[in-house]
Amino acid sequence: MAHSKIYQANRLKIFTWHIHGSYLFYLSQGDYDIYIPVTKEKKEGYYGRGTTFPFGKNVIEVDANEVRNMQFDCILFQTNKNYLVDQFDLLNEEQRKLPRVYLEHDPPLKHPVDAKHIVNDAQVLVVHVTNFNKLMWYNETSNVKVIDHGITKPNVSYSGELKKGIVVINHLHQRGRKLGADIFEKVSKYVPLDLVGMGTKEFGGLGEVLHPQLPAFISRYRFLFNPIRYTSLGLAVLETMMIGIPFIGLATTEYVTVVENETTGFIHTDIDYLIEKMQLLLSDQALAQSIGARGKAYAENRFNIERFTKRWKETFEYAIEKFTRNYEKTNSIYQ
Repeated sequence: MAHSKIYQANRLKIFTWHIHGSYLFYLSQGDYDIYIPVTKEKKEGYYGRGTTFPFGKNVIEVDANEVRNMQFDCILFQTNKNYLVDQFDLLNEEQRKLPRVYLEHDPPLKHPVDAKHIVNDAQVLVVHVTNFNKLMWYNETSNVKVIDHGITKPNVSYSGELKKGIVVINHLHQRGRKLGADIFEKVSKYVPLDLVGMGTKEFGGLGEVLHPQLPAFISRYRFLFNPIRYTSLGLAVLETMMIGIPFIGLATTEYVTVVENETTGFIHTDIDYLIEKMQLLLSDQALAQSIGARGKAYAENRFNIERFTKRWKETFEYAIEKFTRNYEKTNSIYQ
């Protein structure tokens, strides 16, 4: 197997699926090439580049039927289906022996502490996007690490001219209590809120705003409110903070490490407290500017794109080197 030499001489060739467009866009800012499968049906994971995100030339579409004829350095799984089904449909036997990384985007859904992660193979590196997710998943393998999100700086400035809050969640009402549809409805009775995202028009929302246009659209709102009870760390929240928009949300999951209450935003488990703070920001634009500026400084430091892509490149190289050592060790035993 020659993949151990490929990544030293050329740019890394990473094969993955198009699962979360915004994450893939930020991941693609790194110094490596990403290959994604595409089909005519454009089903989940097989959309190709699409038209929503301004991907660079290093995101390369591959006809799903041709994947098995190509060479890669590492396979990046992002869903259970990728791991259990897709790899056997697309990859040949040699490709399935390549270095493998499983990117886990979410906290455990079936049970918050006892759900066992699907990967129980020491040859597969599991990467969680937050320390909270790593903590809550029952990881049976010790080959686990965390890579904090990274995002590019939007070329947009916060104005906060609208005396409203903005909520950015796709299909909020269809996804129920976990996403906080009931909390959104309660808060809306006391605070003017606009809702954007796919599947929101039929519930009084404004519909989808495409990712490239979203920063300018939300920059006019006084604050962003995130009613989600149990989630991973939303990229939309970090993008908001990076603009300088004050963030208000629940003091759950990884948010408690991202937001210092009443300094870089407002977080609490008391909804009435959050309503009071929203009303305060609507009445005090100077306070909103101050809170937003501190949140922006924190986001720029912790979630900068350079740190993110450097960590990912190092992770791919680590997975390849670790796999190569193990592969050579195993082969030497049987020679």
